[in-house]
Amino acid sequence: MFDELRIAEQFSAHERIVLFHGDCLELLHSIPDQSIQLIVTSPPYNLGKEYERKLKLETYLEQQAKVISECVRVLRDNGSICWQVGNYVDNGSIIPLDSVLYPIFSDLRLKMRNRIIWHFEHGLHCSRRFSGRYETIMWFTKSNDFVFKLDPIRVPQKYPGKRYFKGPRAGEYSCNPLGKNPGDLWVIPNVKNNHVEKTEHPCQFPVELIERLVLSMTNEGDSVFDPFMGTGTSIIAAIRHERKGIGSEVFEKYIAIAKERIQQTLEGTLKTRPMDRPVYDPIRAGNSLSVSPWSQTSKAQSQDLFAAESKTPAN
Repeated sequence: MFDELRIAEQFSAHERIVLFHGDCLELLHSIPDQSIQLIVTSPPYNLGKEYERKLKLETYLEQQAKVISECVRVLRDNGSICWQVGNYVDNGSIIPLDSVLYPIFSDLRLKMRNRIIWHFEHGLHCSRRFSGRYETIMWFTKSNDFVFKLDPIRVPQKYPGKRYFKGPRAGEYSCNPLGKNPGDLWVIPNVKNNHVEKTEHPCQFPVELIERLVLSMTNEGDSVFDPFMGTGTSIIAAIRHERKGIGSEVFEKYIAIAKERIQQTLEGTLKTRPMDRPVYDPIRAGNSLSVSPWSQTSKAQSQDLFAAESKTPAN
């Protein structure tokens, strides 16, 4: 069904895919009020990476406030904003960006529905503090009447055979056969070097993370917008599920990567990690690297010592 789709460079209500090369505010100014069902993004964290210029925190927050205000304008009354952030690091001291960004959303009268913790097991290793292994997705809505569908994103029950043990339903299965609510702690691998989706972007979204938001907060045909698009993951998640995908990016090389990935999506050749795949467990998988070499050496030494003692005559 994707054969006739094209990748447009300017916003139009009739386009299914829009990749805008430029400042997101310029694109936002071309989008009419209440046109977008879901806004999902991971803005620069002001860490001085290659795709951002490190600013004073106050200046960074002022810039974010301008973008967020425009996002609220284009958001439908029953729509959602998901703003995924990490920590701002200043001379070894961290400032959680969700805490300093929250007042901006609150002042715009948005309502926080969840503070979702995205947990992953790999990343930079710290030596003077605990290594960071999570980021935060702040989910806001404009009103109390918002789209939210749990069934498409349910996860397997931990105890599917559990039954009610008392009351009028005693003996009946107590679990939803479609699965359980995934909760607000999501364990999803981040995109590192051995991830099937890895590109040269240093902070890339996994597709399955955005798919969970798209499926739960939009309907088919709705528009999904990412003001800081990167390599196009939000658009990929949208068009894979019959939604419209709109995004902006200032760096030309990431636009080129996004176009290639979106084209592969349309052709059905893009490799992604499936949303329902369990997190890899190296011990259960029997990965030899999960056995510490010093433990093996210690065990071998103990065995040699036991053998030597067994051969020694008793006094």
